[in-house]
Amino acid sequence: MVMHFLLVLLFAVSTVVADEEPFIGVNIGTDLSDMPHPTQVVALLKAQQIRHIRLYNADQAMLTALSKSGIQVVISVPNEELLAIGQSNSTASNWVSRNVLAYYPATNITAICVGSEVLTTLPNVAKVLVNALNYIHSALVASNLDRQIKVSTPLPSTMILDSFPPSQAFFNTSMNQVLKPMLDFLQSTQSYLMLNVYPYHDYMESNGVIPLDYALFKPIPPNKESIDSNTLLHYSNVFDAVVDAAYFAMSYMNYTNIPVVVTETGWPSKGDSNEPGATLANANTYNSNLIKHVLNKTGTPKLPGIGVSTYIYELYNEDKQPGALSEKNWGLFDSNGVPVYVLQLTGSGAVLANDTKGETYCVAKDGADPKMLQAGIDWACGPGKVDCSPLLQGKPCYDPDNVVAHANYAFDAYYHKMGKSTESCNFNDMATISTSDPSHGSCIFPGSLGFSNAPAPAPSHFSGCTLLRCELRIRSLLIVIGLLISEVVLL
Repeated sequence: MVMHFLLVLLFAVSTVVADEEPFIGVNIGTDLSDMPHPTQVVALLKAQQIRHIRLYNADQAMLTALSKSGIQVVISVPNEELLAIGQSNSTASNWVSRNVLAYYPATNITAICVGSEVLTTLPNVAKVLVNALNYIHSALVASNLDRQIKVSTPLPSTMILDSFPPSQAFFNTSMNQVLKPMLDFLQSTQSYLMLNVYPYHDYMESNGVIPLDYALFKPIPPNKESIDSNTLLHYSNVFDAVVDAAYFAMSYMNYTNIPVVVTETGWPSKGDSNEPGATLANANTYNSNLIKHVLNKTGTPKLPGIGVSTYIYELYNEDKQPGALSEKNWGLFDSNGVPVYVLQLTGSGAVLANDTKGETYCVAKDGADPKMLQAGIDWACGPGKVDCSPLLQGKPCYDPDNVVAHANYAFDAYYHKMGKSTESCNFNDMATISTSDPSHGSCIFPGSLGFSNAPAPAPSHFSGCTLLRCELRIRSLLIVIGLLISEVVLL
């Protein structure tokens, strides 16, 4: 029986289909000391080409400001209003009248979140959740808006038990009395399962079992991928594994045509001393890789090519959020609309345009082995065909005359020569992408805005190689000789 079930999982063709191109959206929280005015929020969304947002309520000022913007808006029934709506059809109808009909279609409302993570946070309200879903949907049907506006409720990924391997995942069975009618509702209304996915928390709570690169969507070699022993599907990141676990959990309950939309995911850029994973670099890496993963329609191992539309948590850092420092630092922007970091989005389309200035650089990692850095310089300035003549003595980037500074220039020049692809900033794991311009004095790096105005270098040649290449070979030889002499002295 078990073997038959696994074979069905392995060979069954899923009926989940994507009815539109996958998109990236952003959640907008308001727990800020200096929350921008709704018109400023909309201006930021337009400037950043963000076309999909999710609100945690149905704020009148925001819905008014969003009018005729073209931005697709998901609004929410707050948890504190859920009990009343779930107990009264007329209360639900009044809510839709006040918060949807008063603004639609000028404000492009596309979905309603009925509460959030209700099953795990408000067990006393869970019993009326499906009623609330039905009542809100019935109010939309009465206004002929049920095809234009979907109704669902976000679930936390912690609802999924035994989530790896994904093929063995199942929902917490203690919730089945609510889950089954909820999934029936989603299937009958052609809605989607809303899922909150937080690889950051999975990584932090795994006690080292989940590698950081696996949580951050970083490229990992095939032999490091996680393999589902039942389906032989390979997983290279936590996000895909959790989404597929949701699909398998639904399949286990005989629901195979409900798409998943990720309503929350992200990574904090700052944390307390006991939150080492919450860093600017990790937040940048996760969200940049997430955006590319979604917009490239990569899909998941179970459903390749079917992109998972996703909302990033969140637009602003929320300094009034209670709890650890990380809870206040999930935002892409501060309250003034200044990017917390510049996303690395080369080749991923026009979204979150805070990367359009191209201000990303490839530099040597802190504490990198000097010999490995020198080897990287040799390669970039040789086989990599980078023009490294600015590093020659007397040229703008010669000083400071040390291997780290020279590696920064050589690595960044190669990175930009290769179109800023993530793979081009590796150098045997000695390099990393940075948003800080390493240019100094008259040494202008290729990624800098002033690079086009910098004097064009004129490479010199001598005896079949560039002067710099010969100089680098001599330096490398001197390093080797120095090491040999040191060993002889020790002997």
